[in-house]
Amino acid sequence: MKKLLIPFIALAMVLMMGSCSGSKEIAYFQNIDSISLAASKGLYDARIMPKDELTITVSGQDQEVVRPFNLVVQSSLNPGQNSNLSGSYGRLMPYLVDNNGDIRFPVIGKIHVMGLTKRECEDLILEKIRPYFEKGNEPIVTVVMSSFRVTIIGEVGRAMVLPVTTEKMSVIEALAASGDLSIYGKRKNILLIREDETGEKSSHRIDLTDANIFNSPYYYVQQNDIIYVEPNTVKAKNSSIGSSTTIWFSFIGIVTSVASLLVNILRD
Repeated sequence: MKKLLIPFIALAMVLMMGSCSGSKEIAYFQNIDSISLAASKGLYDARIMPKDELTITVSGQDQEVVRPFNLVVQSSLNPGQNSNLSGSYGRLMPYLVDNNGDIRFPVIGKIHVMGLTKRECEDLILEKIRPYFEKGNEPIVTVVMSSFRVTIIGEVGRAMVLPVTTEKMSVIEALAASGDLSIYGKRKNILLIREDETGEKSSHRIDLTDANIFNSPYYYVQQNDIIYVEPNTVKAKNSSIGSSTTIWFSFIGIVTSVASLLVNILRD
């Protein structure tokens, strides 16, 4: 009886070891209790890149003075009906940052904004338009970066081009928005392809099982990032087995049909 139990015990041990190994491949942030996250301290600010769209509003006490500094499409409404910039004076138009990192600003002309944060861009524009305003009547400049896109493909719940409207999104948030990784996705070798302000691409690897991702310079996504989740070996083998099985069944079916035809011919 004991001899009969040995194979079952061995099989159970193999299954348990496989289960433990599998959890190590799937669980995120496994070493988070043993590392320091001090390097992740600090608030992230996206930086302006070519082809970004910026909505820039200049406001102040005197609407007539600030009006020339706002890029608007004229409205057909009667100016006396509403004094808001987005109302009677028209709809605010976004500024497209050109390949040199410049925008064309009303009255001022060309302003180089590439590489600046939202706050730095506001301060720069305010400095340039301040001479046009009386002392004590300083305007307020507000810059909003329109949404940029991140592409997520591979072994995720749903491949997608994700618009980022908050100016700040982590890789974790981006993957969650796509439905998270499937059970077949490689957690330890996620590929991030990034494009810099000159258009040059670079590749980086991210390990979601390692909590050091929170300290990584690639924790937050940037404009035009591509995130690719590779299939693990199980998925690859299943795909190989599936295609091979299909070919073999087709081959067996053809052979069976030919054999049946030959048998019927020989009988006749």
